[in-house]
Amino acid sequence: MNIVGDDLQVARRAALAGAAVGMRWFADLARLRQEMKPDGTVVTEADRAVEAEIRTVLSAERPDDAVLGEEGGQSGDAGRRWIVDPIDGTALFVAGDDRWLVLVALEDEGEIVAGVAVIPAQRRVFWAERDGGAWEAPLDDLGSARRLAVGAAAPEISVSVGAAEPAAPDVRLSVVPLPSVAEVDVAAIPGRPWRLHPPLLVARGDLDVAVQSSGYIWDFAATSLIVREAGGYYRTRAGDTRPGRGLSIFARNPELAAEAATHLA
Repeated sequence: MNIVGDDLQVARRAALAGAAVGMRWFADLARLRQEMKPDGTVVTEADRAVEAEIRTVLSAERPDDAVLGEEGGQSGDAGRRWIVDPIDGTALFVAGDDRWLVLVALEDEGEIVAGVAVIPAQRRVFWAERDGGAWEAPLDDLGSARRLAVGAAAPEISVSVGAAEPAAPDVRLSVVPLPSVAEVDVAAIPGRPWRLHPPLLVARGDLDVAVQSSGYIWDFAATSLIVREAGGYYRTRAGDTRPGRGLSIFARNPELAAEAATHLA
């Protein structure tokens, strides 16, 4: 059995290899063919190419492990499973927006033990391992990584959620909806677009709560661990702390996550 630290290095190598492929496509979007999946989301040749590259690294380094990818489904049935979202935010990718991510996580017997989130076009990488903390670094200087921590910084945004009572004025909240999802209604101060994937902003202490209105395990596996290892909290709307399908809440503490879940109900 490999120690988690070694697995984290594999996760990072796989994610960075996929990120390099993604950037080649991102630099040539004019020739990128797009398709619509049954769930209404966009998929492209780039998604498949990035996932193929990540699978190549994983199969070479961890041939006995299972792999679950958004585009390629699951291969293998081992208790250790790599979970891959080759391009998280394909709609951003095809629009030329630099906030898309490459996500790779390792699940061991049902628990996420390592996770990496690369933002290739912003030249940033985030990672975490169970009981080892969460970290952020520039892509070209991993040795300068800084440890992440959620916090209670001064408020930036006051929000109200739906028609419920306003959230506490010191809570900074962001919602990431999908175009086809209408289940979340948030009114927030306009003109403050998120500059990074909001769960990562929670891990950095820049947001208090982030909600992703829909998704699958590959959307949440890596970021749920990064937020937890930064001292924060992850849960589904139903209260499960393991990532899965549906709405997910990332917060700096369980109380804020529970309050968000109450409002969103």
